[in-house]
Amino acid sequence: MGKITIFITAILTVGLISCKDGKNHPTETDSGNISSDLEIIRQRGKLIAVTDKNSTNYFVYRGEPMGFHYELLNEFADYLDLDLELITENHLDRACDLLQDGKADIIAMGLTVNSMRKKKILFTDPILQTRQVLVQRKPRNWRSLTAATLERQLVRNQLDLAGKTIFVQENSAHINRLRSLSNEIGDSIGIIEVPYNSEELIRFVANGEIEYTISDENVAMVNSTYYPDIDISTPVSFPQNVAWGLKKRESSDLLNELNHWISTYKETRRYRVVYAKYFRNSRSNYMVKSDYYSLSTGKISRWDDMIKRASREIDWDWRLLASLIYQESRFDPDVESWAGAYGLMQVMPPTGEKFGIDVKSSPASNMRAGILYINWLKAMFENRVPEESERLKFILASYNAGPRHILDAMKLAEKNGMDPCKWESNVEVWLLKKSDPVYYKDSVVKNGYFRGTESVNYVSQILERYEHYKNIISGENNIRLTMNMEQDIRGNPLSTAN
Repeated sequence: MGKITIFITAILTVGLISCKDGKNHPTETDSGNISSDLEIIRQRGKLIAVTDKNSTNYFVYRGEPMGFHYELLNEFADYLDLDLELITENHLDRACDLLQDGKADIIAMGLTVNSMRKKKILFTDPILQTRQVLVQRKPRNWRSLTAATLERQLVRNQLDLAGKTIFVQENSAHINRLRSLSNEIGDSIGIIEVPYNSEELIRFVANGEIEYTISDENVAMVNSTYYPDIDISTPVSFPQNVAWGLKKRESSDLLNELNHWISTYKETRRYRVVYAKYFRNSRSNYMVKSDYYSLSTGKISRWDDMIKRASREIDWDWRLLASLIYQESRFDPDVESWAGAYGLMQVMPPTGEKFGIDVKSSPASNMRAGILYINWLKAMFENRVPEESERLKFILASYNAGPRHILDAMKLAEKNGMDPCKWESNVEVWLLKKSDPVYYKDSVVKNGYFRGTESVNYVSQILERYEHYKNIISGENNIRLTMNMEQDIRGNPLSTAN
């Protein structure tokens, strides 16, 4: 949690660091005629994956990104020692386009392997196996029926699908399976392709809006815990492999590395834990029905309205501010750090006093103090770091470490021929060096020793979480009209700031 005790008047006397005069020595990467797809990714420094948003693959719950494929992607990226960038796309054809255009390296979805897809995609070894199953609604009085009577009222024989109409996701493997099944039973099955994913169609069945859909069994099993009125016990396929997809090419070092990792990882306890977490966990029912299951509600926390209002005052995306608050307090308004930082934004009481605010009086006053402090930091770095996207990183680091140590790191970067206006691989490097007496005793350093690891991680974690929030949650800054943060502050109006 951030410790943001400050001595504002002292900092104002610190000389400006001009980024315009700073030396910048960019490093150019010449990939030459590299043929290895994995080597190109390594030189880029990050793995780019496409995944889809649903209750098993990728979602946000209580502010935390989660998901089966999301966790596996993180594990694989860590194995490669690379950063991970996620693109969300629920339409498989568009995901394939990203792959073919070189905008993504992996499609990490629950892709069932079939011959038609093999013509377009290079599949990895299986990550898991599943079957395709019919999803149908049980009779309204099913709880009062005997098991035998219930069975007679449900479709159990695939031959009974003749003449039925089944809704399926467009461009999904379920379409070809139903066409094959129609041929196998020698009768017609009505297939209606719609732009909804399997989970949405399962919900339509549960609500009685449609009669039937097809889903992969592992996804259907998870959804059956949310919707006890659906039946998923009628298979329409043999077991099928589920894998990730890569761009079709003659040889792929990425594929070889992935397959090696998959074969090893699947034998670990960690894989079994992750699989059980998403496909065999009764808590998934609670999560999906929670107000803070962001995929369906668009909410991150119970403080969203307050955060949205506050974000307007600092001209931030509300999801960015939410990510900072999650980092500080995990949305707990009563948490107090060992150093005395308090509340949602972990503001030190002396900092609040500088703005005339008691940070312990209410969550709104705590947030108000944090917002005023961020605005103060924004003003401090406005002329020091001209580029807005870079300036944000300096503001975040200063919120955690206090600006004096960041200014020291900027001076060290400038003195040593690096860019004092760039955070990554420049100023962050020198912030980390401030724990070394060779550097914190340098004549340009005014504030001594500092262990910068927490602050460097703080910046990267907030920005990474912000990307997840953007992937899952709308950026619309709509708030309830009844919400008024200033009135909630109980006598600490905006004018109290100096």
